[in-house]
Amino acid sequence: MKAFLLAAGVGSRLRPITDATPKCMLAIDGKPLLDIWFDSFAKAGVDEVLVNLHHLPDVVRDHVTARTGPPAVHMVYEPELLGSAGTLLANREWVAGDNFFLACNADNLTDFDLRTLIDAHSAAGGVATLTLFHSPNPSAGGVVEIDDTGQVVGFTEKPSHPVSDLTNAGIYAFRPDVLDEIDAVLPRDIGYDLLPKLVGRARAVLIEGYFRDIGTPDAYRLARQEWPVRAGR
Repeated sequence: MKAFLLAAGVGSRLRPITDATPKCMLAIDGKPLLDIWFDSFAKAGVDEVLVNLHHLPDVVRDHVTARTGPPAVHMVYEPELLGSAGTLLANREWVAGDNFFLACNADNLTDFDLRTLIDAHSAAGGVATLTLFHSPNPSAGGVVEIDDTGQVVGFTEKPSHPVSDLTNAGIYAFRPDVLDEIDAVLPRDIGYDLLPKLVGRARAVLIEGYFRDIGTPDAYRLARQEWPVRAGR
């Protein structure tokens, strides 16, 4: 199984922390977010991961080159950011022969078992399966409406008046043909440019457990406090 780890973001809201450290390399309890994701992928049976790079790419390259153990990691540099959906589209041949693949935002910290997503997507057999969490600030993300069966019946990115707190967690399973839905004029974003087209066809699973978007200094501070407790340390 293959997974995209979307890690090219500049991390502008985290400056000056990210002036010298890419967001995906921020340490949580002594371990970079990148390695927490690699461990999660390995546990779920993911064999290969493609990491996209942009901001301070050599920091990430040096770290990945020095690491050992699964999964196998491929790195792709983007001189100009392609957007999350654009990265998938630009590398579609990498997953063309697979039944489905995963795509995950590297700046999220979670203990969610990816096998839950994999099993749910395999059972449903649809074009896409999203993960959701209860957000304290749903207007900052993509608000998802689901029916009693878990089918996505509504999606709005960063709504002014969210209908609920069920928010896109940025962890997906996609069938490769879903990439046909992405406009080739880049950059393109999963939330703005792909998910609205999948309403009525995608399904969703709720994250049970810890989840935090490491997007601001306050979120990063809280993650460093909460994660060791969550891990039982």
